[in-house]
Amino acid sequence: MAFETKNIGTEKAFQKAKYYCAYQERSHAEVKKKLYGFGLYKIEVELLISQLIEENYLNEERFALAFAGGKFRIKHWGKTRIKYELKQRQVSDYSIKKALAAITEEDYEQTLRKLASEKLETLKNEKNMFAKKSKLQNYLVGKGYEFNLVGEIVREL
Repeated sequence: MAFETKNIGTEKAFQKAKYYCAYQERSHAEVKKKLYGFGLYKIEVELLISQLIEENYLNEERFALAFAGGKFRIKHWGKTRIKYELKQRQVSDYSIKKALAAITEEDYEQTLRKLASEKLETLKNEKNMFAKKSKLQNYLVGKGYEFNLVGEIVREL
């Protein structure tokens, strides 16, 4: 049985979309998906998206800044991972650059060093120095930090 969505009408959909956007910053793609979920047609979705932008419920740049800042501060993601995740959410390159620029180099390096020393602490039972460095490097690169920065930090430790 196919899942059918009933068109709830643009007025009701607009109200729901306003609440959806007011609750937390959303990407354009998330809101479009939500609106299509209400059973709206492409032209209605496009119209509502532009209304939401006009009324400042939807702002891609603001979303990118909030997303990047949050993922960096809370999950300690690196710029590579943040950029990838924003691209997955169909955020423009301009907004991505702006969001990444908001992360200060000082905070970035400090967070990377803190992550490295915390991970190193968990690897203290690893006898093979090569394996230890490799595991540390893989962990930091997996968190989304740039390979060259990770290499510098690993060499220092």
